[in-house]
Amino acid sequence: MKKFVPKFVLQAYHYLLALFGAVIYGFPSKKMIVIGITGTNGKSTVVHLLSEVLEKTGAKVASLSSIRFKIGDKEEKNMLKMTMPGRFKLQKFLSQAKKAGCKYAILEVTSEGIKQFRHKFIEFNGAVFTNLTKEHIEAHKGFENYRKAKGKLFCALEKSPEKDKFAVLNADDVSSAYFDKFFSGKKYFYGIRNSATEITPQKIGLKLNNLLGEFNIYNALAAYCAGIALGVGKNKVLEILEQAKGIPGRLELVIEKPFTVVVDYAHTPDALEKVYQTLKSSKSENQTSNLICVLGSCGGGRDKWKRPEMGKIAANYCKEIILTNEDPYSENPEQILSEIESEISNFEFRISKIIDRREAISKAISEAKPGDTIIITGKGCEPWMCVADNKKIPWDDREIVKEEAGKLNI
Repeated sequence: MKKFVPKFVLQAYHYLLALFGAVIYGFPSKKMIVIGITGTNGKSTVVHLLSEVLEKTGAKVASLSSIRFKIGDKEEKNMLKMTMPGRFKLQKFLSQAKKAGCKYAILEVTSEGIKQFRHKFIEFNGAVFTNLTKEHIEAHKGFENYRKAKGKLFCALEKSPEKDKFAVLNADDVSSAYFDKFFSGKKYFYGIRNSATEITPQKIGLKLNNLLGEFNIYNALAAYCAGIALGVGKNKVLEILEQAKGIPGRLELVIEKPFTVVVDYAHTPDALEKVYQTLKSSKSENQTSNLICVLGSCGGGRDKWKRPEMGKIAANYCKEIILTNEDPYSENPEQILSEIESEISNFEFRISKIIDRREAISKAISEAKPGDTIIITGKGCEPWMCVADNKKIPWDDREIVKEEAGKLNI
């Protein structure tokens, strides 16, 4: 119907749904401190880390991400195949959190959700920006529109009538200055490299005992700043973050010996390269530098531009590439894999195409040698695989790995 309905009618429809949802559930966000986390990568991890920081201080917290819905001690998987739920479900979640006595609600905020006004009529007290790289370009008709959509969260923060609002911005990301201009209140900047003169530097010593990769240092710094903004003591925040564990499907170790199998959600070129870099640099003494990657790309017309980019990145880091299904939706899976492979020019490694994702994972496990690392990307802990005719197949990369390893007596 989108092809035939005028754009302003669709926008009115989405806006009114947001309003009706808030009215029906009594504008629940007004009774809580709500923090929105936005950016291309790292949102779920920051939601998780900030929630843990606040929970460890004794506060009751609700959090919503691509992985889970959590209200206090009650937690359930996000089975929607949608990071930011629709307006009614979102307002219902906030209403349930308020009734449960939650002081805080931490929400993962997406550009598509903002585009459909899902953030409207939510009283945000703080907004956190993680980073910005190319994603959802087709859906937003260009990177600038994608960035503008993210910026609307900070606009909403500025327009909010309440005082004591704050924004947390990644100073090492070039888009930080863009989001900075939308909000004139209290701001916290974090980074590893930025030396902008307008920022008063304050160094902290942060050691992450359970989280790998430079990107997780950024995620932890974002959570640190938000925790400080919310009044948690600096030493307390650092103590909690240093012991924080990883979250499901994000650089999650599934098998440790005789070789390593890791599952990760990375589905953009930037995230994929950072995962490969992390695994290459963090190998232990009994590991080789050999990466075997199981790689796909989302179908349904989503971000086709990134397919060859991801193929080239895999070729730069991996000894063996196994291309396979991710979420093909209605697209031809073979065409998707061909597009991933299209610009790979370095063939000093093995490359194969196996449409069946289970078979691809099994092949990787059967061919791995002691010390190798298998990295399976694109889905993380997602509970479904979306195929043609709007069908969803129950799925979990982690469970498939265990099942296939068991068949091979590993």
